[in-house]
Amino acid sequence: MALGNKKLENPVLMGVIGAAQGLRGEVRVKSFTEEPVAIAEYGTVYDKHGKPFEILDIRPHKEMVVIRFRGVNDRDQAEALRGVELFVERDALDDEDLDEDEFFYADLEGLEARDAEGNAYGIVSGIFDFGAGDILELTQEGKRSQLIPFSEAAVLEIDLDAGLLLIDPIAAGLVNPDGEDEPRDGDRG
Repeated sequence: MALGNKKLENPVLMGVIGAAQGLRGEVRVKSFTEEPVAIAEYGTVYDKHGKPFEILDIRPHKEMVVIRFRGVNDRDQAEALRGVELFVERDALDDEDLDEDEFFYADLEGLEARDAEGNAYGIVSGIFDFGAGDILELTQEGKRSQLIPFSEAAVLEIDLDAGLLLIDPIAAGLVNPDGEDEPRDGDRG
């Protein structure tokens, strides 16, 4: 039975398809779940357009998983999927499994970044990992977006209920330690 495309209201990135594995249509997937094989617990995952991918089989493989999706039966079909991002709806994630100080990265998007004095630095509009640690993108109307490290030094507190992220603007690299009113060198207009 073929599944139709689904309009994703609040998608959460769960993994990215990599290279084909073998000749039978299997693909390697970088899973963003704590345990890589846990991506299968969501059953059907979706691409950014809402196209469903039903997981038929999964097995661990080094730092990734190898998945066989329904309807992907040969290496050419598998290779065509390289780079496809896999999503689930936010409401499919179970908040009850989280400790008090844990959260999903998707919950950070939309939080307002402020310092201890109440100065606003923008809204979290993205979370990235380029290999050296997680980075938050802050967007402020009329200004270029800024990237800050998602570290304990830069992000002091996360208050999901209040919609706030308490940051240290010096540790985040948003202001110069010598002159807090001056922007960093890269932010001069």
